[in-house]
Amino acid sequence: MNTPTPTVDFYFTKAQEWQQELEHLRRIVLGCGLTEELKWGVPCYTFQKSNVVLIHTFTDYCALLFVKGALLQDAEGILVQQTENVQAARQVRFSSVGQVVEKEAILKAYLYEALEVEKAGLKIDFKKTTEYHIPEELQKKLDEIPALKTAFEALTPGRQRGYLLYFSAPKQAKTRESRIEKCTERILNGKGLND
Repeated sequence: MNTPTPTVDFYFTKAQEWQQELEHLRRIVLGCGLTEELKWGVPCYTFQKSNVVLIHTFTDYCALLFVKGALLQDAEGILVQQTENVQAARQVRFSSVGQVVEKEAILKAYLYEALEVEKAGLKIDFKKTTEYHIPEELQKKLDEIPALKTAFEALTPGRQRGYLLYFSAPKQAKTRESRIEKCTERILNGKGLND
């Protein structure tokens, strides 16, 4: 069993809710030989510097997030894809300490499977940016303004995907057009949605 990392302790002690659940999850994960680190402000458990699993909280639940969860077999059917756009990560959600205790053996099996995924060097086949739908309103704007098309194509694939998802989300064309209009200058300046 690996030991807890003092720099991560604050996450578990500051928790207003889910404190017992978090402590149980931490004990289970450390018992599987993973190294505890703090990444993105949450406990991250690694194997040879590769991220394997995170522990994090939400309003309605706390979760164990498998970074390459899409590669796990999920024999018990407990992994949840957070949103349709999440390609790799999968969560196991808990709303009581009893649920964590009840699934302890299953969680250990999933953690060991996740370790085997890392040891084997398996990778996720991510959807290519070119496979994402380009909203009609954006395509029209790109066709009208060649400089915008050039700037958009010069963005990193991640920035392009961010914009494509953001522009595609609204149901109304008017809202999509408004978002595109508001972001045009950012794109022309080579900035991503959240830069």
